[in-house]
Order: sequence, then C-alpha cells, then structure tokens
Amino acid sequence: MWYVVAVGLTPILFLMGLFMILLILIQRGKGGGLIGALGGAGGSSPFGSRAGDQFTRLTIYVAIAWLLLTMIQVKAVQFDAMTRGGGSTIGGRTND
Repeated sequence: MWYVVAVGLTPILFLMGLFMILLILIQRGKGGGLIGALGGAGGSSPFGSRAGDQFTRLTIYVAIAWLLLTMIQVKAVQFDAMTRGGGSTIGGRTND
C-alpha cells in the first residue's frame, strides 16, 4: 500500500516541480526576470499589471503543496521500508 503511494506521488511531484520552475522564471524581478531577457519590456508584464502579485501567490501555494506532498512521500517510503522488514529499498535490494 505505501509503495503505491510513494511511487504514485513521484510523477505528481515531478510535474509540480517543473510547474514551479516555470512560475518562478516568468515572474518579474528587479532586473526584469526571464521575460526581460527574452526581449520583453522590463517594466511591463505580458500577463497584465497585477499579474506579478498573482504569480507570487500561486508560486507560494504550489511550493507549500509540493513541500507537503514531499513529506507525505518520505513517510510513505519509511512506512514501506518498515513493513518490508526495515531494510533499505533502494534499487530493490534490502540491507540484511
């Protein structure tokens, strides 16, 4: 059961991590961010004037969700290792 939870969370965490990276890259910082580096105007956003606040808020929510899911995955791996005999499950081998 715990193995399924741990393995099931892996692609979700991977996609959330990629989404968070993209969110961070499109945010406008003091230097204009990636948008400014790609030829966009440093003082304006292609998503509107209030988009920076929304992107910041969304980034915080995604980061919190990613952190909580990572903690759940760590616990699932620990519980799975305990139910399999307490050994390490890295590479499918146990340390007996």
